[in-house]
Order: sequence, then structure tokens, then C-alpha cells
Amino acid sequence: MIDRALAAVALCFVVTSPNAATLRIALLQRADDPRFDPARVELAYPGQPGGPLSAAIAVAIKETQFQLDAAKLQVKLDVLDARSTDDAKSQLQALEKAGAAAVIVDLPAAWIAGAAPAVKLPLLNAGAGDDALRGASCQPELLHTLPSDRMVADALAQTLTARKWTRVLLLHGPRADDAVRLADVQAALKRYGLKTVATRAFKLSADPRERERANPLLLTGGADYDAVWVVDSDGEFARTLPYQTALPRPVVGDAGLSALAWAPHFERFGAPQLARRFARHAQRPMTGADWAAWIAAKAVLQAALEAPNAPSAQAIGRALTRADFTLDGFKGVRLSFRAWDRQLRQPLLMSDGQGVVALAPAEGILHPKNVLDTLGADAPESACKTK
Repeated sequence: MIDRALAAVALCFVVTSPNAATLRIALLQRADDPRFDPARVELAYPGQPGGPLSAAIAVAIKETQFQLDAAKLQVKLDVLDARSTDDAKSQLQALEKAGAAAVIVDLPAAWIAGAAPAVKLPLLNAGAGDDALRGASCQPELLHTLPSDRMVADALAQTLTARKWTRVLLLHGPRADDAVRLADVQAALKRYGLKTVATRAFKLSADPRERERANPLLLTGGADYDAVWVVDSDGEFARTLPYQTALPRPVVGDAGLSALAWAPHFERFGAPQLARRFARHAQRPMTGADWAAWIAAKAVLQAALEAPNAPSAQAIGRALTRADFTLDGFKGVRLSFRAWDRQLRQPLLMSDGQGVVALAPAEGILHPKNVLDTLGADAPESACKTK
């Protein structure tokens, strides 16, 4: 069902010229998304969204309005909710039939994997970091603007390497998501030659017999390490870990120092301007998911403006995947989509929640072609078979 209030906000960015061509784009999001429960949003877990992504898309449209007016191109944005994989598939098919040129998706990874093959129009994933979507479950029309979980892990591993924090204690949660992301972390540690001194599972429980499994002092005791890396897809345990470890050591991962697509307190490359524009519009700070939706919308608009008289899904898809198609994401370098897995190359911001202390790729990290490809699966190791 279309969220009419949000759609109305976006529809105010429409060129009124009777001769204007129409670019129809959509945001397909999860209905009643548990990530947006007010009690959860208030806790502001690192790397997790702060609200619906429609606000970021509206900001992108408003920023591009001058160029849209000049090109006599009007934008129609639909905001739709999906309740299952089948519902998402049906809505994507309906959008394709109605002439949508691109869809930004903020859905669970399994829903995206199940629904994406049903259509041929460009889909831009702004909400799921799962590497499987960039690997075995990749699709030729599916692009990704949110960093993959492996990119996040590589960014943190590079930062530890640069600081010579080479001995790492790994803590991980009991969820299936934690197990998948733990494998990404272990691969990143191996790639950069870091040593895992121990891997320990935690569990939050009301059962007194399991209380020790959530005790930071016990979980981090009996080992010598330079840093504690916590993998906690939920976030509740991780937020209690900094300053509670047995040794006075930094915490990284899902608490402490995190690798983010965006941080509202980033002060370089014109970033404060974008952060302020978003905060004025949405009345909340910009998160990494918001940035991913914003850059996805900017990508679609930039591609459409190359041929504004006929902004078709096919033309936009071809533009997005060209080697010379680049974007300005307020991160200091031009951004582009990788040919092998359609992931947007981008630096990541290393943030402690108060400021940005470093960028990744870290200084001194090298790559034969593009240093941004040191974050995430490089071409030779990609499991994506759609080239």
C-alpha cells in the first residue's frame, strides 16, 4: 500500500511544465519495520537506521531540482510497503508494468533475493548489507549503495592494522545474522594478518543460570589482546561493552569504534552541508542507511538527466553500470559501481559516535587498480556470476 503522506511530500518536487517528461521512481520498504520501533530508534545503535528512507530521497530530489527544471523532467516518487517476499515481488512487477524507471529497496535480504529476479528494472539496495546479495544471490539489475558487511569488516581490520592493534578478542551473539557477519570479520582479520586470540559467544538472557554469558568482565577475561571486536546484529549487548572490558582496551565493531557509511558529525568534503539539509528536512540526524538512499536517488537522477526526454529503466540501468559513471557522495573521491557485483565503491567513516576519527581505506593500504576495492570482495574472490 502506498504511504500517501510520504508520497505527497515527494510529489511536491514536480516540474509543472506541460511538456515535461516524467521520471517515475519508487521506494519499496518493509511494512511495520521493527527497526523503526520508537524505543529502538531512541537507542541509536551504531550502523542501524534512524527512520524511513523516504526523507533522504526527498532531499536528493530537492537538491537536483534546478537541473530537473532545466531539463524539463518531473519526478514522481511512490513510497510502498511490502509485507513478504511475494508481496515485494508483486509490487515490483506492478511498478515495472506502470513504467517505473528505478526502485530503491529497503527490505530484508531474503526478500530482495526472492523478489529481484522477477523484474528487469534497476533496483538499488539501500538497506541490506548482506554479502550474499553481492555474491551468490546477485542479480544483473540489483545495485547496492549501502556498504556490504564485508566492506565494514575490512574497514575495521585496516584501521586496527594501521594502529598496530594486531591481537583481537572476538565476541559474537547467538543470532544467525551474527554467525554470517562473524565469518566476514574472520575473513577480514585473515586478509590483513591480524591474530584472533579467542572467539567467545555472548547471550543476553533472563535465566540466572546464563548470566555469565552476558558478563563483559568474564567474557573479556583470561586473555591478552589489543582490541575487542564485538559482532552484535541486535546491538543491545554491544552498547554495554565499552569501558566494561577486563583489560583497558578499545572496543570496535557494533560498539565503540564503528565503520559507517555516514556519520552526521563528519566535517570534511562539504559533508556538514548535506547533514544539515537532511536534519532540517527529517528532524533527525542522517545515518548510513539515509546516506545510501540519498546517493541511490542521486544516482538515478544523474542517470536520468543524461537523456531527460526518455528516462527509461533500460537507459538508466546502462548508465549506472558504465565504467565512467561516477557520483559525488561528499566523501572526498568520486564513487562508482563495481562491474562484478554492482556494489558502490566508497570510503567508510570510522566513528566513535562523537566524531569521525579516521577514514577507510586506511593510509598505506594499496591496490593495483582502485584502493576502494580493498573494502569488500574484490573481483577475483567475488561469488557473483553475473558480470
